[in-house]
Amino acid sequence: MERHFYSVGLADVPHWLLETPTRESGEAFAEPWMFADGRVLPDPGPIKAQVSHPGEKRTFVFAGVEETPIGSEAVANVFRTLAPGDVQLFPVTVEGESERYFVVNATKVVDAIDEARCREVHHYDEDDPSPYYEGEYNWIYGLRIDPSKTEGAQVFRLKKFKVAFIVSEEVKIALERVGNLGLSFERVTGPHDPR
Repeated sequence: MERHFYSVGLADVPHWLLETPTRESGEAFAEPWMFADGRVLPDPGPIKAQVSHPGEKRTFVFAGVEETPIGSEAVANVFRTLAPGDVQLFPVTVEGESERYFVVNATKVVDAIDEARCREVHHYDEDDPSPYYEGEYNWIYGLRIDPSKTEGAQVFRLKKFKVAFIVSEEVKIALERVGNLGLSFERVTGPHDPR
């Protein structure tokens, strides 16, 4: 039976906006995108996140332009239970909140994009000659991955398209049980839904 996976993004629902996490002192990290880069990180020490737009508080959101995943204690417990080897959880103090939150750093990167089954792909080298991004995907519409290439991971980023935060169906269901998410889940396995 084929395993299903989902790309996680911000949902079109009212939600608060959090800024990119910084050190507790307010100093920016040298690599503010590091929590979305798919690698094991050294302990960054105390972290904080400012609220840039109050909105409706949610249990899981993506913060700042880097889209750092930040979740509540209940969300962190989902990842602790179902994907302990795939993520690091770093406590983050959210401005004005007594509840504990965590940066969810996916530490696995897998080469599982099934380009032939994606609806449309755009490479950086087509639109942007920057050698830094050469060969990577600028954007993918109708993303599809090959679940046989996920190396048993429950949570991961994709090689050449790290902006995608991918979770297994088991993780998706457990997150939905937590509820009050500021997220949407788009299936990235199996056939495309007819339109």
